[in-house]
Parts: sequence; structure tokens; C-alpha cells
Amino acid sequence: MSRFVLRRLLGMIAVLLVLSVAVYAAFYLVPADPAQLACGPRCSPAQVAQVRDQLGLNAPVWAQYWHFLQGIVAGRDFGTGAAAVHCNAPCLGISYKTGEQVTTMLWNRLPVTASLAFGAMALWLLLGVATGLLSVLRRGRLTERALTALTLAGNATPVFVIGLLLLLLFCAYLQWLPFPSYVGLTQDPQQWFWGLLLPWVSLALIESAKYARLTRSSMLETLAEDHIRTFRAYGVAERRLVTRHALRGALTPVIALSALDLGTMFGSAVLTESLFGLPGLGKLLVSSVAIVDLPVVVGLVLVTGFCVVLANAVADLLYATADRRVVLS
Repeated sequence: MSRFVLRRLLGMIAVLLVLSVAVYAAFYLVPADPAQLACGPRCSPAQVAQVRDQLGLNAPVWAQYWHFLQGIVAGRDFGTGAAAVHCNAPCLGISYKTGEQVTTMLWNRLPVTASLAFGAMALWLLLGVATGLLSVLRRGRLTERALTALTLAGNATPVFVIGLLLLLLFCAYLQWLPFPSYVGLTQDPQQWFWGLLLPWVSLALIESAKYARLTRSSMLETLAEDHIRTFRAYGVAERRLVTRHALRGALTPVIALSALDLGTMFGSAVLTESLFGLPGLGKLLVSSVAIVDLPVVVGLVLVTGFCVVLANAVADLLYATADRRVVLS
């Protein structure tokens, strides 16, 4: 297992390095001048040259990338002399528009996206596994066909459609819930819960459809195995076979997939956060792209990529823990 973990760790580092090269090249080697973007359209050539020197854009490309990596590991200085600005590690740059460290901006908004992602994951696992289990227990009946139709509809419906319907129904028409607004968990746990309930439900209704189908197919595959037929021949009740034996085998791919979806959720929450007005990473990405704030966009892409790579590594570890044959492969 230790060798397996070491291989996955080295692979994770290699992927992150490749991602950093690709992201840096895509955003800083484009035809547009980063110094002009940072200074603004009304800056004189002398002011643009000063900004270029402060950002270190006069150095060779390889030196710029090395300083970029060095800032992530050990921090870096922007500019020289009395005008130098220090960026603490892990330094992802300084915002062109606000002058704030990108790491600080991301860290302040990370709890919002993390609350949205983890809460939605808990809800979609509960709904998805329960729906898949009920479909297997009621297979061949009207209940199974109805649940299959609902999961297909859930897969085909965009998240913003479900979110708008929930807002109109529960906030505008029935007025059972206030319009979502984020409050920190430590400030007011009750308001934190109610403010995120509709975003959680919107994401969970979409994702739970996928998990319901995965749970159902995995359980049906497990029920067709030889040892299950042996249990059935000995007179073990069908409900016990499904809940105690088939469900255990079906949870392995569900857990592995949930780790991957949790990682991608940090990058795909743009629509949900924008729709419900949540001040998370997704909404920050939209505003940063609109004003062409390159350091913030680069930092968001790298953080999202890190979350996806980390989620892949966690999924591999969970799968290897559940199935030891993966470690030997």
C-alpha cells in the first residue's frame, strides 16, 4: 500500500506541474500585454513599462515561470526597493484590480464553495443510494419504472432550471423560505443551513440521478453473482440479500465517483453560486473574467485543478482500500 500511495503522490505532483505550465502559458504568453491589463487602458507607455518591471515581465519566460513556482513554494517580492510588495507563500500573484493577494481572496471565499460542495455531496449520496436501493427492491414494478423516469429527467435537466424553479416555488410563491444569502457556519449555524438549503437541493437533484442509476446497476450486477445465487438457494430473504450483500458491493464505485465529483464541484459551481448570489469561488471567477484580472483567474484555475487531482488521488486510495487487487495492478 505504501508503494501504491507513493506512486499516486508522484503522479499527482507531475500532473500539477504540467497543469501549472499549461495555465501559465495560456494566460501570460497570450498576445495581450499583462502589464497593459494590470495598468489599465488609460496608462501611458511609461506607466506600463513601470508596471511591467514591477511584475517581473521583463525577465525571460523561463525566469518568469520559475519565479511563479518559487512564489507558490516560498513567496516572492513584486518590484524592487521601497516600492517592493511581498507576497507570502503560497503566492499565486496579486490582483490587478484590488491589489490584494490572490491566495487571500481565494481563502476568504473557499468556505462558501466548500460548504456548498460538501453539503450537496451528502444530500446527493443519500438521495441517490436510497433511490437506487428502492429501485432494486421494487424491480419489475411500477415504482421502478417511475424512479427510472425521474432519474432520466434529472440527468437531462440543467441545474439553473431546477434552481430557478425552486426559487420561484419556495421563495416567491409559497414564501416558505427566504431568498438564499450566505452566513458563516460559525456565525449562525441555523442561518447557514437555511441559506444553503436550496443550492444543496438544486445540485443534489441533478447528481443524485446519476448515483441512483450507478447504485442500481452495480447492485443488479452483484445480485447476478454466484455467491448471491447460493444465498438465495439457501432461502435467504431477497430484501436481506439486497440490503446486506448487494448494497455493500455497490457502494465501492459510488464512493470512488463521489470523490471525483466533489473535486470537480469546486470548479463547476459557477452557475449555482451566480444563480443564488453566493460569494464563493465560482462567482469570483465570473467577476474576474469580466474584468480580465489574470492573476485571480490563474489562481482559480490552479486551485480547481489541484482539487480535481487531489480528488482523483483520494478516489484511487478509497478504491484500493475497498479492493486490494487495485494495489497489485
